[in-house]
Amino acid sequence: MKSRIQIHSYYIKQIIFPCLALISLVLVLSCTSSGNTIEIKPTELAVFITIEGVTDANPVGDGSGKVLIKAYAKGAVRFAFRFEQGDLQESSTREIEHTFNKEGTHTYSVEVYAYGSSEEFISETFSVEVFKASSPPSNLVFSDEFDYEGSPDEKNWHFQVIGPNNGSWYNGELQHYTNRTENAYVSNGTLKIKAVKGEYTSGGTTKLYTSARLNSKYSFTYGRVEVRAKLPIEAGTWPAIWTLGTNINEPGNYYGNQDGSVGWPDCGEIDIMEQKGWDKNNIISYFHWGDTNTGQYKSTGGETAVTNASEEFHNYILEWDSNNLRALVDDTLVYELANTQDIPYDNAHYLLLNIAMGGNLGGEILANFTEATMEIDYVRVYQ
Repeated sequence: MKSRIQIHSYYIKQIIFPCLALISLVLVLSCTSSGNTIEIKPTELAVFITIEGVTDANPVGDGSGKVLIKAYAKGAVRFAFRFEQGDLQESSTREIEHTFNKEGTHTYSVEVYAYGSSEEFISETFSVEVFKASSPPSNLVFSDEFDYEGSPDEKNWHFQVIGPNNGSWYNGELQHYTNRTENAYVSNGTLKIKAVKGEYTSGGTTKLYTSARLNSKYSFTYGRVEVRAKLPIEAGTWPAIWTLGTNINEPGNYYGNQDGSVGWPDCGEIDIMEQKGWDKNNIISYFHWGDTNTGQYKSTGGETAVTNASEEFHNYILEWDSNNLRALVDDTLVYELANTQDIPYDNAHYLLLNIAMGGNLGGEILANFTEATMEIDYVRVYQ
């Protein structure tokens, strides 16, 4: 009796189990033939993040705040993206465009999800550093559109002609500044600041070149400055659009000691645009100051290329608030400086426009030099 039960058990293993396997195979084949596929979890997620307007000089973008995300994964049928703590945003095209709207330069998290047909997914989190320019203030507080003829409007501009360095000028500059219309005048809708070759004596010192250095009679703390200008192309010229604190008390400037007498660099200097005399394809933007805690001189800044700066007008811009200072050319960020408590950029500044000759950034002046012009379409200050 016992052996007959064993034989019966053996037949169950040999006959029933293969039948069950055959039934399972038929079911799988039946499902496959009906159009369904075996469900597979995605693998090998690859993500590419492009920041709009990135250049070597502008590695965090052009100020638009836009990024383009493209994702790929084996076995994925759709993708979803999450920016910071926001909601998931789905995409069936493997890519999505997003704009970060927080002003300034910030680092953000980006989560990317790849889903298979069974809704199984893989994901990964990335970080991206992006610059978003601030919206221009709408309140125009100072401007000169240069829609008149002759000398620059005396309500807006002061000619600085007294050399603060014992009758001369700092940085090894080789010009005198004058109030002559030969060196600064308005015509055909633009201001011309002109450097001219020719002997000129002032303060007991004779120089071989003359130019003009204008101080704005309007001072401001924070805001947006826009100066639309063409720059000189001649070697040896050092054009500048910049600001100084009204508390500098520099000899000959418009403000004297009415706001203090801290001198340079404690007053703070903002070089919105300077151009070297030997490099007419790039401009620099720099900040110079005295540390408010230690008094130590400090400076920092950046450089960017400007196409056809002598033939086309470009906007040279300063955005300045209690948190940051940003120098831009058109929509390109040149340099951004955090406005921390150890730097003196919380005081009133005035605008300066000039062309220097030679010196630290002007360099060698060619023997055949006769004259050079910086042409300014408008000056606007918003707050």
